[in-house]
Amino acid sequence: MPVSKNALIRYKTIDNCLRNRYHKWTLDNLIDACSDALSEYEGRDENVSKRTVQADIQMMRSGKLGYNAPIVVKENKYYTYADPDYSITNVPLTEQDLLLMTDAVGVLKQLSGFSAFAGMEDIIGRLEDYVSAMRHQKSPIIYFEKNDALTGLHYITPLYESITNQKPIKIIYQSFRNTQESEFIFSPYVLKEFRNRWFIYGRNKDNPNVLNLALDRIQAIESAPKDSVYIPLGDFDPNTWFEDMIGVTKDITKKPELVCFRANPRKVPYIITKPLHKSQKTIKVDKEGNGYFQIRVIMNYELENDLLSFGEGIEVLSPDSLRSTLQQRLKTAASNYNE
Repeated sequence: MPVSKNALIRYKTIDNCLRNRYHKWTLDNLIDACSDALSEYEGRDENVSKRTVQADIQMMRSGKLGYNAPIVVKENKYYTYADPDYSITNVPLTEQDLLLMTDAVGVLKQLSGFSAFAGMEDIIGRLEDYVSAMRHQKSPIIYFEKNDALTGLHYITPLYESITNQKPIKIIYQSFRNTQESEFIFSPYVLKEFRNRWFIYGRNKDNPNVLNLALDRIQAIESAPKDSVYIPLGDFDPNTWFEDMIGVTKDITKKPELVCFRANPRKVPYIITKPLHKSQKTIKVDKEGNGYFQIRVIMNYELENDLLSFGEGIEVLSPDSLRSTLQQRLKTAASNYNE
């Protein structure tokens, strides 16, 4: 059955709330969350009624939309999912959904020839292949790298909405290095994917530096207090921030350095056809077939990992600091295989 745009926003909002196990959700909480979500979307105050949210919950519980959401009430007051892993986003697509997606792909294919939509071929190819495979229940023709165990992807939508509306949020976060969770008010600026993981860049009101948070380490996202202020981008320019680096880690106190390296004949074709960085230049290929290359980037851990991934096929010639770091890491790695 057709679902209105506002109803879908409310369903997604309720779903996001109930997936957040760090908060106890009363009916009033859900009403406020739905009102805030619609206000952000419409650009004006929207007050959702109690009857509307109650009807939404009943609709999500039913099978009319294919959700069959296991929504339960605890202590006669708090709403939650009986299954902590449930989400309406995991429900299989209906035939109507697939027909709508087919129409959307058709429109995108027509627009892909225009310069304003340059670079969309990859996305359109993915969508078209996915929709075709789902409709005809056959194996995809195009396969892309994915990680089914990847967590945190459901935070992309609320983060995207926060960026679009320039509205701060409260994040509960736990990095790999910390045993305790931390809570802070965060102003997100841009989402970035790297090596099949997603990251969000922004500022904490207590830290002037741009922070980089992994989505799979976010424990929960909640609405920020009403008096919270969104911190503007300032000197952070997403269009230039990533130009002189590989990966996601950037120390703003460092300047780009010239990295020179030699590749053996077996690795040269791979490095030429898939450069490590857009600044890469081929200095020469000697008569033995060894290639000499250079890139200009900021030193970080991702750069080290990329170079080490070529194993014995690459030797870093300069700078000395990077050469020494890789030498030590290789020695440590080799020691793991000593008897």
